[in-house]
Amino acid sequence: MAAAMAATERYCVAEERSGHCAVVDGNFLYVWGGYVSIEDNEVYLPNDEIWIYEIDNGLWTMHLMEGELPTSMSGSCGACINGKLYVFGGYDDKGYSNRLYFVNLRTRDGTFQWEKIIDFKGQPPTPRDKLSCWVYKDRLIYFGGYGCRKHSELQDCFDVHDASWEGQIFWGWHNDVHVFDTNTQTWFQPEIKNGIPPQPRAAHTCAVLGNKGYIFGGRVLQTRMNDLHCLNLDTWTWSGRIHTNGEKPKHRSWHTLTPIADDQLFLFGGLSAENIPLSDGWIHNVVTNGWRQLTHLPKTRPRLWHTACLGKENEVMVFGGSKDDLLFMDTGHCNDLLIFQTQPYSLLRLCLDCIGKNAVILESQITLLPPKLLQQVLKKITFWTAANHRQEQRAKTEETDKYL
Repeated sequence: MAAAMAATERYCVAEERSGHCAVVDGNFLYVWGGYVSIEDNEVYLPNDEIWIYEIDNGLWTMHLMEGELPTSMSGSCGACINGKLYVFGGYDDKGYSNRLYFVNLRTRDGTFQWEKIIDFKGQPPTPRDKLSCWVYKDRLIYFGGYGCRKHSELQDCFDVHDASWEGQIFWGWHNDVHVFDTNTQTWFQPEIKNGIPPQPRAAHTCAVLGNKGYIFGGRVLQTRMNDLHCLNLDTWTWSGRIHTNGEKPKHRSWHTLTPIADDQLFLFGGLSAENIPLSDGWIHNVVTNGWRQLTHLPKTRPRLWHTACLGKENEVMVFGGSKDDLLFMDTGHCNDLLIFQTQPYSLLRLCLDCIGKNAVILESQITLLPPKLLQQVLKKITFWTAANHRQEQRAKTEETDKYL
């Protein structure tokens, strides 16, 4: 019993959640925020916890955070620049936020200290959630989202959904662009020089290739979209809708788009126009201007309002999200980590995996390895031991659920 409890603690995972933030910095995946559903109530996860996944050994650890803590939220936008996690916007018990916080992830003493950015120049965006962000030249470039504006703040970039005439507050979708320069601590709205911008939206996704910021899909009113646009982040010129060749992904929101090469983007999951959680994956090649659906992905692991980060060997690491339609049955939040290999692994990686999977058979030979290589092998042994333990636990849970 004690051994089983020790294994469970050692191979623990971050809590299930949706609408969270996640970034990769070096050999670590960092997860913060989001919410879960408990007895039909939305419960925001603790704002003083950050979960860290070490990519090499596959172990999760939870660390407490200090400082000027953001409120517990969902729908915030997280991004990493030079080892700092920036979190903007989101929704909490008091409504929408337009506050910006950061925490240094590369601390020497293992402490994580939040700071609220208050000494800035310029005007931040209006409060909102479910927005997306491009990171380019040490700048955070935000697009879209759902939120609120005062009557005096209404502009063409805002599609009104609802209003409180008494308080003169309007809710709706945005398609404006706001930039925060992390070096000068300055907010500004770039002057869009040319091109037709995407229509206002939220729960879309953004990705950067070179100096181009791409947008795909999202929702406005009751419409989900499958349009692709890009913004030149040097000239501030919109492409207009990009008419791609061949078959296209379905209309969707709450999906992810991840750069996996200099000319390729990986699209995964989301919620379809028919309110069906999606598990499909697509690769868009900007050179051929076409989409290609991946046929080898598991169809039984749909995800929406998850996060997706690029690993060290161009694998896409999808964490959390929901397997259910959040608008109808908000109970299927997940905490498993899906890893999608988008290109062949290096020979070293393949050898380490092979040894890690067969550690029992190779036990007598492993100790003969050179010290540096031995350390890598030991991490892979831990990785596959943890993976097998979690798979066994998941299988037991699924078997138990059948009889409930």
